[in-house]
Amino acid sequence: PPPPASPSGRRRLPPPLPAAPPSSPPPPPRLLGPPRWGPPMIVGVGIDVVDVGRFVATLARVPRLRDRLFTSDERDLPDQSLAARFAAKEAVAKALGAPGGLRWHDCTVIRVPGGPPRLEVSGTVAARAAALGVARWHLSLSHDAGIASAVAVAEGEDGVHRPTA
Repeated sequence: PPPPASPSGRRRLPPPLPAAPPSSPPPPPRLLGPPRWGPPMIVGVGIDVVDVGRFVATLARVPRLRDRLFTSDERDLPDQSLAARFAAKEAVAKALGAPGGLRWHDCTVIRVPGGPPRLEVSGTVAARAAALGVARWHLSLSHDAGIASAVAVAEGEDGVHRPTA
């Protein structure tokens, strides 16, 4: 049954339940942070979403942006593919902790006919990935209904993760 109404017409909350007596001591706190040994682990995950129409309008408004963001192999791809690749580069940066100084050309999405897209990293992106112990990348791209999205997962080898500033 609902709790009785107060004189103001509002319903009163039921009284709080009594605290249960502790049956055993709480478990010790779990140590936070990555393990040093063990199976492969996730070093970082990044996701990004791009409004394709807005992205294309920005490329049209700032002509040099296409050259700044994309390698020569990427520049001539269809607009949706460019937006997805931009989302991928952003997702990779987020998976690496979004440090400053990463260069756009140091991260390229490679098309693999009949397979998933492959990530090729070099320079500043490869250096940051190595500092964190990234051994492999997993990448998923999508574009539909005017939105392009990407998820990047940075995987470490044998539980090795080297946090850096």
